[in-house]
Amino acid sequence: MHGDKQAIMKLPISLDVSKNELEDVIEKAKDWALMNGMCLRSKMNFNRDVLQFAPFVLFPSPFPREEFQNACDIQITLNTLIHRVAHDYDFLKETLEETIKVDDFTRNLFDIYEIIHEEGAAQKVSLGILRSDLMLDTSCPKKDTKKLKPHCCWKQVEINTIASGFGWLGPVSTQLHKFVLQELGYTAELNNLPENNALQTLCSGMIEAWNLYGNPQAVILFVIEDVTYNICDQRFHEFEIRKQNPNVKVIRRNLTQLAATAKLGTNMELIVNNYTVSVVYYRCGYEPGQYHTKKEWNARLLIERSLAIKCPSIQYHLAGTKKVQQTLAKPGMVARFLKDENMVTKVKEIFTGLYPLDFDEHGNVAVEMGILDPQRFVLKPQREGGCNNLYGTDIKDFLESVKSEQARVAWILMDRIYPPVHKNYVVKPGTNVDLDTKEFVSELGIFGVIIGDDQNIIVNKQGGHMLRTKLAIHNEGGVATGLGACDSPFLID
Repeated sequence: MHGDKQAIMKLPISLDVSKNELEDVIEKAKDWALMNGMCLRSKMNFNRDVLQFAPFVLFPSPFPREEFQNACDIQITLNTLIHRVAHDYDFLKETLEETIKVDDFTRNLFDIYEIIHEEGAAQKVSLGILRSDLMLDTSCPKKDTKKLKPHCCWKQVEINTIASGFGWLGPVSTQLHKFVLQELGYTAELNNLPENNALQTLCSGMIEAWNLYGNPQAVILFVIEDVTYNICDQRFHEFEIRKQNPNVKVIRRNLTQLAATAKLGTNMELIVNNYTVSVVYYRCGYEPGQYHTKKEWNARLLIERSLAIKCPSIQYHLAGTKKVQQTLAKPGMVARFLKDENMVTKVKEIFTGLYPLDFDEHGNVAVEMGILDPQRFVLKPQREGGCNNLYGTDIKDFLESVKSEQARVAWILMDRIYPPVHKNYVVKPGTNVDLDTKEFVSELGIFGVIIGDDQNIIVNKQGGHMLRTKLAIHNEGGVATGLGACDSPFLID
């Protein structure tokens, strides 16, 4: 990690709880999680009828109030930025031109985009359910040394435009932590847990898109994986939609099922097993392994050609690629999409260093930087879903192996963010809890909902958050696997 000693953030609540009390509250918290649907299916012993609680940290994690508020405030601007990027054909074509030569997956997506662009989209309206992921950074220059904070700002890790999960697991983590704090007698501290209405906001966005479609008989289609482990996060969206509007039906299909059953009606409506689909919400389709054959790609194209409102549409999916993120960090790029100079400055401040690996002088410099000082960086491919990045010596080895190959263009190099650490206990299913506190780092996700077409933005709102926390161990020799534990922010001043 950064420097000799990493900055530490403290929770203003004592973690020194007696062994008996700790064991008691852990048992209660486990049962609370199970009985309130904070659950996953097991990857180890898969049985679709069995759930286990999702890994969680026992206490909420400290997060600076001011930075949390800034992250919420900027989300509407980030929504607008992504929306405008997605509707700029020339920008996407130019930005992804080299990447699609070496990255088959991005090329397949881009091919669909080209077809729709040439034919003209049947449905001009897109629904964006976005999640901007960020981390506190301790390595940026201190602006005000009088305020000796253990962090100085936050930096964006990425923005997710497809299958932006944790709309349920985020809010339920807040509820779990309210329960834990009450159990330990910290009722006065509850108002430091910010309200989290992610599920309601995301689902109201889907219902607004359903309303815009204008057919009360039409259904919302969730495109799902062949096997869904993160079942609660998806199903609670479905239950919330039914709660907000009892007339809206949700159907679930994987891409292979859609390849066999989906067709276009006379007016380009999307028909699946005699249902007309108004809104398509992808919880799948963001990584190559989810398209087994050409049939699944054909299903994606068919959906894209249809009148259904897509979340995301193909152009939104492309707008979320790492290459677009890296290009937006170049001088003058954000100003191409946002006219307000003040907002341009604010957005640029949240970008960390992002470097292309193109075959030119900038790309060559970036490759050399990554080889000489790999600890400073993260190497990222054009993928969502986690566990794809390289760290440490893996970066050096990989860059040396692709130095003279076109394949390097499919990756971007990003400055590593050095977050402050904090102490906590992690609770995982099937294992005993280590009663010694460990050091953790957290990543905050802020949700946004945007609905619009190339001319207008109809809905634009920020709604809720999620926090994921993982052990603050070094990534010396490999990819950081495992998605950490569910968490919620405890705001500190």
